[in-house]
Amino acid sequence: MTKVTPASEAQREAWTSGGFPEVERVRPGLWSIPVPLPAIPLRYVLVYALELPDGVAIVDAGWNTDEAYGALAAGLKVAGYEMTDVKAVLVTHIHPDHYGLAGRIREVSGAWIGLHPADSRLLHDRYDDGAVDSLVAQERALLVRSGVPQATLDELAGASMMIRHYVTMARPDRLIEDGERVGLPGWDLQAVWTPGHSPGHLCFVERERRLLFSGDHVLARITPIVAVHPQSAPNPLADYLQALATVRKFDVDEVLPAHEYRFLELAERVDHVMAHHSERLAEIEAAVGAAGGITCWDTATRLTWSRPWETIPSFMRRAANNETLAHLVWLEARGRLRRVPGEPDLWHPA
Repeated sequence: MTKVTPASEAQREAWTSGGFPEVERVRPGLWSIPVPLPAIPLRYVLVYALELPDGVAIVDAGWNTDEAYGALAAGLKVAGYEMTDVKAVLVTHIHPDHYGLAGRIREVSGAWIGLHPADSRLLHDRYDDGAVDSLVAQERALLVRSGVPQATLDELAGASMMIRHYVTMARPDRLIEDGERVGLPGWDLQAVWTPGHSPGHLCFVERERRLLFSGDHVLARITPIVAVHPQSAPNPLADYLQALATVRKFDVDEVLPAHEYRFLELAERVDHVMAHHSERLAEIEAAVGAAGGITCWDTATRLTWSRPWETIPSFMRRAANNETLAHLVWLEARGRLRRVPGEPDLWHPA
């Protein structure tokens, strides 16, 4: 793995040691506040607080738990602010660890919530109680076509339902389009649409300060999940790779991701992530070529993962299947594989 230079050695050490980083003043007017996540390997989300003349704006928010809310409030206090001073919540995307607390913060402070339109359109089906059964049914149908064994089908289809209560459903007050200047006083913040991890993922570039707030799009060590699922674009990996090429062009000194730690080399890290996906595509193409007429699920079980397949929890097996499907779809779109539709779909060399 290509190593990047941490912008904060203390933050990197906290991540690699399994600890919890401190609130940090990144530079004048900008703070990094770690907010804990419940019982998942990522452990925390990094919320960034941008000082304004009359308060503070934050990038991302955290899960809706009392522990997370308390940690964010305590971090703001270190920076000299109260939760009531929050004027804006810029949400990079609608996953619970980024969006979950936004509604609760707005209730306390009156802050406006900003989100890309593509993610805003997904809120009802994802988080409204009356709609989620349909989403689970769609996921189940996708897993059937992927060849998931009958014994685990229902468990995997509903695996993400356990995290819905970490979200306060909140419609955005403002839809932020690609290239839009956000208009925070004292900041020249421009939105960059970077779909793939979610259809409406946003990064924010600050050219004068030479910073990129990268959300989950580019991280220091791991790669975000890019998967086909009922709310994804048809070819999310193609979208993601194009978005990586977009952000690679930015001349910045520091990348501020939502997880792990801040780092310096944007272009080098993007190149490594692109190379990782090229290697993964080659591995998947070879697996299909060796087997022929193979399901997505069986392909996933033959790939190299960070741990043995049998030790991967159910939720992450579903993610692994759907991420494998994203690579299969990319190869199909390039004419390198062909799919025979059915229940399940079968994948063959082109």
